[in-house]
Amino acid sequence: MAGLADITLIQAADMVASGNATSLELLHACWANLDAVNPQVNAIIWQEREQAEAAANAADEAVQNKQRRGPLHGVPMAHKDMYYQAGKLSTCGSALRKDFRPSVTATVIQRMADAGAYTFAGLNMAEFAQNPTGHNKTFGDCHNPWNLPYITGGSSSGSGASVAARFNYMALGSDTGGSIRLPASACGVTGLKPTQTRVSRYGVMPLSFSHDNVGPLARTARDCARVLTVIAGHDPLDPTSSHEPVPRYESFIDGDLRGVRIGVPTNVFLDGADEPVVAAMEAALLVLTGRGATVSRFELPLMDAVAAYGGIVSRVEAAPIHAEWMRSDPQAYGAHISARMYPGYAIPAAYYVEALSRRGPVLKAFAAEVFGKVDVLVTPTIRTCLPTLEETDIDHGPPGTEHKFMAISANTRPFNYLGLPAISTPCGFDPNGCPIGLQIVGRPFAEGRILKVAGAYQSDTNWHWTRPPVLAAVA
Repeated sequence: MAGLADITLIQAADMVASGNATSLELLHACWANLDAVNPQVNAIIWQEREQAEAAANAADEAVQNKQRRGPLHGVPMAHKDMYYQAGKLSTCGSALRKDFRPSVTATVIQRMADAGAYTFAGLNMAEFAQNPTGHNKTFGDCHNPWNLPYITGGSSSGSGASVAARFNYMALGSDTGGSIRLPASACGVTGLKPTQTRVSRYGVMPLSFSHDNVGPLARTARDCARVLTVIAGHDPLDPTSSHEPVPRYESFIDGDLRGVRIGVPTNVFLDGADEPVVAAMEAALLVLTGRGATVSRFELPLMDAVAAYGGIVSRVEAAPIHAEWMRSDPQAYGAHISARMYPGYAIPAAYYVEALSRRGPVLKAFAAEVFGKVDVLVTPTIRTCLPTLEETDIDHGPPGTEHKFMAISANTRPFNYLGLPAISTPCGFDPNGCPIGLQIVGRPFAEGRILKVAGAYQSDTNWHWTRPPVLAAVA
């Protein structure tokens, strides 16, 4: 039974469709791992087991009656606890919403349900999706399944940890400055941030409407491709969502990288990088060139502007979302959340308008210069070896803690302001046994291309198959 939890999302869906496993067997296999190790990992905020078993039984009955609903039929899932499901708890990782039950369902949740999936739990996360570590003062810190004192990455901490620990086959995360890619990197799974507007954000707790993205964390690039095909596309309930046609993303993953041009930045992204991380990236590049890709190295333009404008936009856009709570109940927030929020109220409107209006021209200039030379960029997802939760406890740590805290997301934040698609895939382990992630970035709406590169890499490596030590005692 436990072995069923180790398969990929696509394998799980195919086994249910073929009758080689039931949805109920998949669910119980995931729960066996959850019950054994979640007390150590703390990836779950709430569960609905009775309803999940009913959904699994309904999925199995539908297969018997040849009424399979879609490409995710019978796959049990759990998601970051900020995806609204009408009538179900959605805490957003905060004491302020510990009893909140929305009246609407997020479009992405509905699209996956229409494809046959069902949800059994809400996953731990950073408070209101606002830190890159896995700390949470209300529901407890999330711990890394590879080495429990170390960070899971955030803010989708429970999403990364639960997929790594085989509690579920896929989890949605959100990404405003790296919050899908960081836990994917730290927990040794695959995480995809699509192009800005590629996926509807209706029914998802917002943080920064110019930077927020919805995407999957799963075992493999192919799993992410299947999920993206289901959830991408225009949504009338989200007028910002793109009308760009949605391809079948799995078709891009063919292992052939002949003619693919990879760029490696020589500025910013390796500043202060740890040697084991750089070595893992260089080894990954050898795998990719072995598949036919070519590599060039050059300086990326406009990085100072991207950093300055991105910081303004994310702070200002978060401020009004939280203004009422900040006035009425500021003590409910973690100290670092308040520290992040208050500057947003003081930034002049002219600065925000400038930062927002420059986004298009900066992206156009960046894309013309960079993607005229290469098809994708490759960087470490996190440029340092993972720090511990104690070393990044910004609310209680000594002076200097903030430097380690901010360094975690230094390589992911730029691509939120630029709105570019990016994926993180496991590419090794640091000396503490914690995963290292490889970030692959493409031009707008080139999700197929970055999935192609990630999929080819995973064809020749097995980092994404390795089980974390926390599962060693599980039968």
